[in-house]
Amino acid sequence: MELPKIISVDDHVVEPSHVWKEWLPAKYAARAPRIERHGLGDLQFLGGTTYQYTLTDDGPPCDIWFYEDMMIPHKRHVAAVGFDRDDMSLSPITYDEMRPGCYEPSARVADMELNWVEASLSFPTFPRFCGQTFLEAQDKDLALACVLAYNNWMVEEWCGDSGGRLLPLCLIPLWDVDAAAAEVHRNATRGVHAVCFSEIPPHLGLPSVHTGKWDPFFAACEATGTVVCMHIGSSSKMPATSPDAPPAVQATLSFNNAMASMSDFFFSGVLVRFPRLTLAYSEGQIGWIPYILERADDVWREHRAWGGVRDIVPEPPSTYYYRQIFGCFFRDRHGLDSLQAVGEDNVTFETDYPHTDSTWPDTKEVATAMMGHLDPVVIRKIVRGNAIRMLSLDLEP
Repeated sequence: MELPKIISVDDHVVEPSHVWKEWLPAKYAARAPRIERHGLGDLQFLGGTTYQYTLTDDGPPCDIWFYEDMMIPHKRHVAAVGFDRDDMSLSPITYDEMRPGCYEPSARVADMELNWVEASLSFPTFPRFCGQTFLEAQDKDLALACVLAYNNWMVEEWCGDSGGRLLPLCLIPLWDVDAAAAEVHRNATRGVHAVCFSEIPPHLGLPSVHTGKWDPFFAACEATGTVVCMHIGSSSKMPATSPDAPPAVQATLSFNNAMASMSDFFFSGVLVRFPRLTLAYSEGQIGWIPYILERADDVWREHRAWGGVRDIVPEPPSTYYYRQIFGCFFRDRHGLDSLQAVGEDNVTFETDYPHTDSTWPDTKEVATAMMGHLDPVVIRKIVRGNAIRMLSLDLEP
């Protein structure tokens, strides 16, 4: 059997330089996020989503976003497709050096064709994975306008002429839950079924999911069939063992954020209060899911009285996982070996274009090697059917 065409639920877009210049109202033009090209030196990764760098006349050229007092350079490992594996480094990059599919819609669709991908959902880059850049901004009127402008660009330009191949994924103003709910409703009227959210909001200085303060947002998502998509790193903090550990340690442990977030939701009562709310964990892999389901169910059975959840979680946590949560992977043989526990209806697939983890342009071969031993019906669910159901897509399952 030939692998069915893939629906990738986690890719990334490198926003082109004109997004906020063209999509913000004119009154914000002078303060809009803008791209400038400078030499960059001393580019170092400090952990989470933090980097250290300096501008220098004799450094390699880099296209850099400037917004308020922020300076956010483009980095090669974020736009890595087309480079050899050992050249996917933490180094400056310009749009001229990137593969056009990173930022240009028709070029992206062409690269999807090369990669056996029918449709793709892309997370942001400059705004960060759930819009943290705008949360950290000082001028919240401008920040809200930037969020709305991004969403308009995402729906109308990035996805607009793709014939449904590029799937819209929108942002919310994280600092205003009522405005966030309104933005979910606004975008749902134009066919958007996915929104970015933080896996661990308190890491961003925001209320936790235990407070109930996000309920208007969750209610809007449930009412509109909008999936809450939480990418690893959407809390701006990644698991690490020590300040001097190389980035490879953090990359290895990145699933930990998804595991922690899922545990939060299990015992928050959110999935009880909103039984049709759907959560999706992006780039978190799936091999850890069987154990956290077992452990959460054990804690519910043995410790729910003193553990503070007896009155808010009436059923074992795994009940809500199988009903309302999707995992996502690109390479995870252990997860596939544990598919009976993970749930064949709870698994989606990704290509992570254009990041260093991306399987482009060999995703078909990679997926076939991993999944070729599975029942064809199960393979179809994993590579496209579950994503189509999750995102309410009008595609052949």
